[in-house]
Amino acid sequence: MDSLSDFLKEFYIPTYVLSPESETPAPTIAPPESPVLVFINSKSGGQLGGELLLTYRSLLNDNQSPESETPAPTIAPPESPVLVFINSKSGGQLGGELLLTYRSLLNDNQVFDLGVETPDKVLRRIYLNLERLKDDDLACHIRDKLKIIVAGGDGTAGWLLGVVCDLKLSHPPPIATVPLGTGNNLPFAFGWGKKNPGTDRASVELFLDKVLKAKEMKIDNWHILMRMKAPKEGPCDPLAPLELPHSLHAFHRVSPTDELNREGCHTFRGGFWNYFSLGMDAQISYAFHSERKLHPEKFKNQLVNQSTYVKLGCTQGWFCASLFHPASRNIAQLAKVKIANKNGQWHDLHIPHSIRSIVCLNLPSFSGGLNPWGTPNPRKQRDRDLTPPFVDDGFIEVVGFRNAWHGLVLLAPNGHGTRLAQANRVRFEFRKGAADHTFMRMDGEPWKQPLPMDDETVMVEISHLGQVNMLATHDCRSRSMYDPSTPRHQEEYDDNEDDSVAEEGEEYRKFGAADTFKIPEEVDISHLS
Repeated sequence: MDSLSDFLKEFYIPTYVLSPESETPAPTIAPPESPVLVFINSKSGGQLGGELLLTYRSLLNDNQSPESETPAPTIAPPESPVLVFINSKSGGQLGGELLLTYRSLLNDNQVFDLGVETPDKVLRRIYLNLERLKDDDLACHIRDKLKIIVAGGDGTAGWLLGVVCDLKLSHPPPIATVPLGTGNNLPFAFGWGKKNPGTDRASVELFLDKVLKAKEMKIDNWHILMRMKAPKEGPCDPLAPLELPHSLHAFHRVSPTDELNREGCHTFRGGFWNYFSLGMDAQISYAFHSERKLHPEKFKNQLVNQSTYVKLGCTQGWFCASLFHPASRNIAQLAKVKIANKNGQWHDLHIPHSIRSIVCLNLPSFSGGLNPWGTPNPRKQRDRDLTPPFVDDGFIEVVGFRNAWHGLVLLAPNGHGTRLAQANRVRFEFRKGAADHTFMRMDGEPWKQPLPMDDETVMVEISHLGQVNMLATHDCRSRSMYDPSTPRHQEEYDDNEDDSVAEEGEEYRKFGAADTFKIPEEVDISHLS
């Protein structure tokens, strides 16, 4: 640690705090301001010399000698101690390079490769050790000030958020995200950028400086539950491109002993922080992830990944949806949608027949930084009881899209999708026999969802669960309804009437359990975003 610069010492965590196998260092002595050696003639002044000798020895060290050990210098408490989790397979070679740089700058033991050790194991070990060191002032300071940096795509960031949420830590640390994926919606929403970062020392120190100055912001998290009757023929488990339906926070079936399980039904649950989508956009994402699994060597560059995504949108007919996408797959024909309003009352939500994709959005960043909700102008806020998209208000924005051309409207100033509703809960009730499958996506992770043809009770419900802590830059686009320092530059109201498409015709406690966020050892995390 002595070789670290004063700046890096603000993030450094000693090994004994991280690992129970390390010995706690002996208490150190602060350097004295005015060290003295005292020489006394005990024979002087009658008895005064001897009495003075005893007094000084009682006040100072009476056994100083050249053989005494020099006390170690005091360790100054770090201002912003961090744990760094890196998906070394993300961003092509960038993840591995970033791992080496962080380890060269900080303590090796505070930088973790997610391909080697999972975050739930790491955090359990460290917090158990912090509890053991509860009488250690430095350890207590680090526990109270601790922050997490996670480098990877949205899937990796969601993995860490889920673990911190599920472990219910006594002092849950806020999380900063390094954009190493393709979409990077989570990092972009909180001001960390959406382009893959530099991996050199200067770039890492610049990021650490932003972490040091960052503000904490709470964001809502959302529970999602799907239930259907056990099919008479064939399974109806989610089919992910990774062939791992419970990877990250995607759906997984609850255990027979779970309180949400019902006899004769298949029940799945999961959670998300950014968005859940249903329909054609999820279908294209599924095709992208399937192609990446088959040919990983073609997906080593962020720009190539994005261009491939656009090509798949063309081949899947997203730009000519009215010609290539059957009307039976449009949302209104596929499912009945209900929402719970601000008073908790359920009512039907009218979905225009042209809508082919629905996005339930928590953060103002979708598909690489686009904001489908925008900021409704004062008239729409009054007439339709709409608000700007706060990330901590307990409401989710429901937005519809007709096709990819409709999505391109988001690139225009103040562009937005079809605003359908803001709700505390959303429920999709799939129509009997409407389709044998549909496509869903949460926080960048898509899957194909088989639907039993003989069941009229297939239901997907989204409900507000709670909040988690994020680190955000002071000029980030995410907005808090409680933060007076929230930037006001987003108050650029839209004046267009694109909502006319929508207007013309128009009790779950657990987030997913820690098991949701355990990835089996045989899974290659290079496939995760």
